[in-house]
Amino acid sequence: MTRRIDAVAVVIPAHDEEELLGACLDSVAVAVLAAQAVVERVDVHVVLDACTDGSARIAAAAGVPVTAIDARAVGVARAAGIAQALAALPDHDLRRIWTAHTDADSVVPPNWITHQLVHARRGADLVIGTVRPDFADLSPEQTAAWWATHTPGVANGHVHGANLGIRASALIGVGGFPPAPAHEDVRVAELIRQAGGRVVATDAAWVSTSGRREGRAPEGYARYLQEGLLDRARRIGAPDTREISLL
Repeated sequence: MTRRIDAVAVVIPAHDEEELLGACLDSVAVAVLAAQAVVERVDVHVVLDACTDGSARIAAAAGVPVTAIDARAVGVARAAGIAQALAALPDHDLRRIWTAHTDADSVVPPNWITHQLVHARRGADLVIGTVRPDFADLSPEQTAAWWATHTPGVANGHVHGANLGIRASALIGVGGFPPAPAHEDVRVAELIRQAGGRVVATDAAWVSTSGRREGRAPEGYARYLQEGLLDRARRIGAPDTREISLL
């Protein structure tokens, strides 16, 4: 069943991301330009959570609306961004608003929004996209382990806030993002599934995100790369990553 989408709201939480936020917003701007050919309205909203660096200046230079909070919790930041986005669309049906989510340390591809909209118009309530780390930030062992646990072109279904698309009615229907410091993305996906929402996982518009050693969110992607990736490769029986890294 095809479902019409009239507006897209892109939400980007940030905590002291002056080094990477500019590249993120530049990539989102390209994706927005592509989406404007197929949808009436696309808005971008940045939520600055306890920022003490130049992130506000960078967002202002990009000309995007900004909400400043002091929660130090990505779940609260995403929820604040959604509130800001929906307040700007008071006359729109929530079923016809699509929300696209990424992180300030990430770079999205040009087809990021348009690809999500293809699935939205086919009836998807949640689109789970692939996230790839910036391999320049990883050790050879980590890089080998990542490729050993991912097949290009095949969606693994892992939920990452850096690459999510959610119909606004589905998001609000489950109470929105929980006010958690981490795993708010996984929890909201679980709730949408439990509510009977239609979920699509895809690798066709993967997002590149920072592979830094110290993440902004506790138990977030950075911690997984540093502590969980090699263990996962071993659990699924991947070849020794030290040997792969030498190939």
